[in-house]
Amino acid sequence: MAKRRAKFTFPTDLITEPVIFDLGHKFQVVTNIRRADVREDVGWVILELEGEEEEIERGLDWVTSMGVRIDPVSGDVIES
Repeated sequence: MAKRRAKFTFPTDLITEPVIFDLGHKFQVVTNIRRADVREDVGWVILELEGEEEEIERGLDWVTSMGVRIDPVSGDVIES
């Protein structure tokens, strides 16, 4: 199993959409929200994604196609 952290930045029109929920249901990926800030006009979430590397990639490609910006994350995240 691979584990990856990413920052999702949502455009205004996707803030109220269940993108993270759908990611976990459409793909074999477990999502864990590590940090987030969601407001009326802007939203971002730092996620930990766990699953097979290919499935994580497919899921991230799908999220990108929805219009969400994805940036890699290292450090500065609450460790478990």
